[in-house]
Amino acid sequence: MSDAPIVVHRASGTGGRRVTVRGQIMGLAHSDDDLVEFLRRAGLPDAEDLLDDPSWVEWQGGSGHDYGTR
Repeated sequence: MSDAPIVVHRASGTGGRRVTVRGQIMGLAHSDDDLVEFLRRAGLPDAEDLLDDPSWVEWQGGSGHDYGTR
């Protein structure tokens, strides 16, 4: 487990991944666009630049950018 402030949790059985920022639930993302919007609302306007930075984002239970919605 990392100390990243943003955690993208494992995909749910119906698709989508819960997103938390510093322990606060932001919502269920079904795409990178959803994730970027949640992070923008949390005060990170350049969030798309952070998605692949492990010091900012921890992708749990699967590959990054896979939301289980296929």
